[in-house]
Amino acid sequence: MDNKLEVRAISGPWNRGVEFLVRCGRAIAEPLTMKDDEGIVMVRPTFTLDKQEAQLLMDDLWMAGLRPTEGTGSAGSLAATQRHLEDMRTLVFNPKGEGK
Repeated sequence: MDNKLEVRAISGPWNRGVEFLVRCGRAIAEPLTMKDDEGIVMVRPTFTLDKQEAQLLMDDLWMAGLRPTEGTGSAGSLAATQRHLEDMRTLVFNPKGEGK
């Protein structure tokens, strides 16, 4: 049995949210408990995922309908590339701006 930390997500339309499951091997995490930091200077992360585990979580969130808000990443890069391509077409096929 693999004892790597696994964080999975799925859309929960009945509560308009995203549901998470955290497990490690056969152990399943209980709901998170919030605790006052009581003035602690150094805060440790709740948990850490390696790149592969984080990618799986990101893929799950994408399948649940979540997208980056600022438009970067694949969708934002594609839009920028499309605008650049259109600019280049204009320069090559209409160099003096004729017909605009």
